[in-house]
This record gives sequence, structure tokens and C-alpha cells, in this order.
Amino acid sequence: MINLDKDGDVWTITLDRPDKANALTGAMLDQLCDIVENAAAAKVLILTGAGKVFSAGADLDAARAGLAVSPLWERLSGAIAAHQGLTIAALNGAVAGGAMGMVLACDLRIAVDGAKFFYPVMKLGFLPQPSDPMRLRALIGPSRAKMILMCGAKIQTEQALAWGLIDQITDAAQLYDVAAQLAQDVRAATAPHIAGIKALI
Repeated sequence: MINLDKDGDVWTITLDRPDKANALTGAMLDQLCDIVENAAAAKVLILTGAGKVFSAGADLDAARAGLAVSPLWERLSGAIAAHQGLTIAALNGAVAGGAMGMVLACDLRIAVDGAKFFYPVMKLGFLPQPSDPMRLRALIGPSRAKMILMCGAKIQTEQALAWGLIDQITDAAQLYDVAAQLAQDVRAATAPHIAGIKALI
């Protein structure tokens, strides 16, 4: 349910459970962690999903069984944030719940028009993973972060762009091409050069 495509030093990770809105199980999270933690050869990591939803977050049955508070979420977002190359979330649709963590940890976020963003931890009675509120606040500010995490706001694509939650909107047919275009200069650079600029930022 996780597909990995390696085009030289550009790796594309696809959540591939479209019949379940790409809801994440423990096994899927573990596989994602392993891929990202062993992606030193990738100058560019692109995260995307199959179908019309990026991810609905945790699989409901798995969440009830404890996945909602699993350390795997923080392990995954930490691995993405620590990656020395460029990380791009190519969002093919809505992002909900714990799936926001991996998206927030990416360097860039592009989304198809019509994608929605929400993180209903207040309603569900869970705390977000520790790094998610900090990353969210850094992108959109504390008040807007509270609107999402405390008030359950569902953010539409244009609003997400205006807030700085995403960086670009495109149509579904062009999503991967836009991500690949953003990665062109990185792909042509050396790994130390990429890591050096990223560290300065």
C-alpha cells in the first residue's frame, strides 16, 4: 500500500490505498519510516497519494487500537524534516488528521485545486504529535494554527495558499510535472550543495 518509484535521485513515495482514502495503518507508517530513513541517495523526495485524497489520516480501526498515539507519526515527520535533500508534498487531494504531520515536515507543499486541510484532534480527543503544532505555527502563525487544531477549521485550497500552508496550486494532471519542475535545480546540484543551502535556510 506504499509504492516507491526511483527515478535516479528523485524518489516518489505514493500512498496507495485509494479505496480507504489512503488511511494509514501501522504497517504503512512503519514502511514510510523505513523508506525515508534510508533515502540518503535521494536528492528529492516527493510524497503523493493515489486517487482523489492524499490521506484521511489514521485508519479508524487502527486508531482505536492505539495507532492515533503511536510514536511512528513523530518518527516519520522527524525523518522527513531531517532529510538532506528537497522534500515535496504533492497533494492530490484532502489531507486530514495525522497525515498532516508528514505534509508539514516537507520543504514544499503543492496541492490540486479543491484539496482541503483539517486536523480534528480537539473533536476526537487526541493530542497532535509534538512537532506538528510547532511546524504549523511556523507556517501560518499561532492564531491560525489554533483555528485548525482547536476550532476544527477545514481550510480550502485558496485559503491554504493565502495563509502559507501550501506554496502552489495546480490541476491534478499537472501535479507531478509541477513537483518535478520545482526539483530541477536540486537534481542538477551536488548533495553537499543541496544540504548546505537547506541548512542555511
